[in-house]
Amino acid sequence: MSDLAGLRLMHVHAHPDDESSKGAASTAMYVDRGVDVHVVTCTGGERGSVLNPNMDRPDVLENIAEIRRAEMDAAREILGVSQDWLGFVDSGWPEGDPKPPLPEGCFGLVPLEEATEPLVRLIRSFRPHVMTTYDEKGGYPHPDHIKCHEISVAAFEAAADPTRYPDAGEPWQVLKLYYSHGFNRPKAVALHEAAEAAGIESFFGERLKEWAPDPEWDARVTTKVPCADYFPVRDRALIAHATQIDPDGFFFQIPMEIQQKVWPTEDFELVTSHVETSLPEDDLFAGIRPTPETLGS
Repeated sequence: MSDLAGLRLMHVHAHPDDESSKGAASTAMYVDRGVDVHVVTCTGGERGSVLNPNMDRPDVLENIAEIRRAEMDAAREILGVSQDWLGFVDSGWPEGDPKPPLPEGCFGLVPLEEATEPLVRLIRSFRPHVMTTYDEKGGYPHPDHIKCHEISVAAFEAAADPTRYPDAGEPWQVLKLYYSHGFNRPKAVALHEAAEAAGIESFFGERLKEWAPDPEWDARVTTKVPCADYFPVRDRALIAHATQIDPDGFFFQIPMEIQQKVWPTEDFELVTSHVETSLPEDDLFAGIRPTPETLGS
């Protein structure tokens, strides 16, 4: 039996497909080690664009909400996770200068106290030992990603407080909170240089021209989880989101063996820990073991 069997991990994401593009290989690895992994998806992705040209058809656009739910079902099975929808409506990506106001009733406009309650309820029900979410920039500044960060941090604190949301279940103290740093610049540089050395055109080249170095930000990564063996599972989960992922697109431009050799980890920032741990880490569960007391059973 795995030394992690019985422990629980919760990932909080903004849209269906985020669970597959951010941390999916480590998710699959932890599932294989006996961890119970639960994905929370804040919105249905109803206002997301169709990013795969093969799926850019009127019938897909007319049924995008149902299709994205079906894609999430497929990805969930591939990753071996359980999943809940918070039920909020996608805010969309505002375009223009100045940007237009967000659409009425969308996730980005739901008051924080109201938006946090269903996540508190899920935390108290699932009782994760570790939570992951996005940093304060949202990973990128989509309004739903920013809101996902906000409710995750708020719920992490509120779930343990018996005076907060008293009707949302018995209080539960999550032991560790992490931010995902999946798209960090050092990783992009390493993959770009390895691709060029192999004579492969790199998508990252143009992006890096606009991506200024920020050593202070990059230093926030505390935890690099080795999971290269599970990159193929990650890719299968990505491809399940057919409206969002072009199988001929940049995600798959660099050969698997180069990715596994050059950057064999998924990277996180430890934000809060209620257990002793030493940095840097190579495990989200560093300092946590499945004792009867820890499991709360």
